[in-house]
Amino acid sequence: MTNISTDTFVHSTAIIETGAQLGAGVKVGPYAIIGSDVVIGDGTEVQSHVIMKGRVRIGKNNLFSSFASVGSRPQDLKYKGEDTELVIGDNNMFREYCNLSLGTDGGGGVTKIGNDNLFMVNAHVAHDCIVGNNIIAANCVAFAGHVVVGDGAVLGGLSAVHQFCRVGKLSMTAGGAMVTQDIVPYGMVHGDRARINGLNVVGLRRLGIRNSDLQDIKAMYHLVFDSNLTLDDALARIQKDVPDSEFRKVWLDFLKDGERGLCR
Repeated sequence: MTNISTDTFVHSTAIIETGAQLGAGVKVGPYAIIGSDVVIGDGTEVQSHVIMKGRVRIGKNNLFSSFASVGSRPQDLKYKGEDTELVIGDNNMFREYCNLSLGTDGGGGVTKIGNDNLFMVNAHVAHDCIVGNNIIAANCVAFAGHVVVGDGAVLGGLSAVHQFCRVGKLSMTAGGAMVTQDIVPYGMVHGDRARINGLNVVGLRRLGIRNSDLQDIKAMYHLVFDSNLTLDDALARIQKDVPDSEFRKVWLDFLKDGERGLCR
């Protein structure tokens, strides 16, 4: 049985498979296809020709523009049809031709996207990615499998992130950058292969960061990238010399983990 709220609008040409659940105020445009295991939260708009398949859980007030593919089969030869899922939060905007893949068993079984994100035309989120909140992915940005994206990250058009890389919180990636290693929180990278190019000072100031906190971030940046210390020695110096704060914790937690090394 299909569960559709009484105040939901579904165009006469759309296909809603038995079992799909549509919340209050959901709008489904012409020729859209909603699969049997899709749950859509209140106030979400699904425009024309969108396809949603697989086990997909969508929160409230999202926009899926025309021709988006939501819950697509992972582009991973190891995937054999396992029961995996895609989970999307609230207030996201997915523009035309976005592609959002299900997870795989090898990556934990779930692709997850948070809240208040903007994915511009033709953006791609591959299997098992974990995307935070308030990110901006410009036109044709591509996240390969298992990528982790921190809150507030901004990625310029045509940039791409290699599988298993991490994009740090409030970082900025230049258009066209090919990211093959981790981007530190608050960092800026550019180029092929992407290299560190300083700190996202403008973004931090827009958030109202205190000058003292900004100076601490600059000190951590200097210790990691400009001091010729090993990473372990830089971490020790940060713990010793930089005052405890949320920003120090974010850096230390990030630098203690990771598989790909850092963009330098």
